[in-house]
Amino acid sequence: MSEKITIYDIAKKLNITAATVSRALNNNPKIKESTKQLVLETAASMNYKQNKLALALKSGRSNNIGVIVPRIDSNFFASVIRGIEEELYPHGYQVIICQTHENPKRENENLYTLIDAQVDGILMSVTDVTNENDKAFHNVLQKNVPLIFFDRSKHIDGVSSVTINDFKGGYIATKQLINQGCKSIAHLSGDQSLEIFKNRFLGYKQALLDNGITFNEEYVIQSKSSVEAGKNAINILLELETPPDAIFSSSDFAALGAIQELRERNINIPQDFCVAGFSNEPFTKFMELSITSVDQSPLEMGKMSARVFLEQVGKTDTIKIEKKVVLAPELHIRKSTSRTRA
Repeated sequence: MSEKITIYDIAKKLNITAATVSRALNNNPKIKESTKQLVLETAASMNYKQNKLALALKSGRSNNIGVIVPRIDSNFFASVIRGIEEELYPHGYQVIICQTHENPKRENENLYTLIDAQVDGILMSVTDVTNENDKAFHNVLQKNVPLIFFDRSKHIDGVSSVTINDFKGGYIATKQLINQGCKSIAHLSGDQSLEIFKNRFLGYKQALLDNGITFNEEYVIQSKSSVEAGKNAINILLELETPPDAIFSSSDFAALGAIQELRERNINIPQDFCVAGFSNEPFTKFMELSITSVDQSPLEMGKMSARVFLEQVGKTDTIKIEKKVVLAPELHIRKSTSRTRA
């Protein structure tokens, strides 16, 4: 393997100082244009590669952005990441992606690793349990690194967020079920310690109250975002003395599991039982029995998160920007809630 070319090799070939080479490579205005051009041409001919980490340590800028998500094998988070990259790439930024797998310890490690890597900003969706990582969040802010939450957020002074109006999303999904004549509507809720799931539940509850339907605690089941969780929830709900006739699920995957279990039991959808989900996963529209779902606009959420970062990057300690962006949800009505009326 050939030895790595350094600025000293370039300096020796051109019979100039290494300091002059360094300044030329970094576009220092004190260096003559002719010298810059000669150094750049020589560096290219010698296949010289700059040490980006060293440059970051020297300039305080790495042109790298950290993105932390619970998992990347999700259409929602993959689309958010795509939006972030599409918005930041033209500005010269590269994205470093980390996963937490809903593990607060890994989230904590991700935060410190990204700070050590000299990233210029961190965009993230928090884990289910983040209280123990408050110290890590504040460490990011003390380093004057912009921190932006998207989708899942928590309240920290000086931290911006880009979210969807989850309350409204829960409300309009439940209202659609009511409009179809459903009277006993259950809710499959995620962990309500997370604001997104709490707000979806509150939207569901408010829609019931606004339409004269009594809220029944038995109809609310906390479930994971999985097909199996949706199946299990149906088994519990159908054993109740008065089973529900509809479900608003905070997860499309749980909604899918619910539909599979209902069909196993030969319950007609939507004639006898309606199901609505949340997230508008791709499979919801391609199924034979397409699923009504709330769209979270992940691509736009990613782009907006990147724009918020661009507004903040390079600001001094004396300028603190805290921006709260709330996107509007959109309900896609499909077969799972569209009853045929005589």
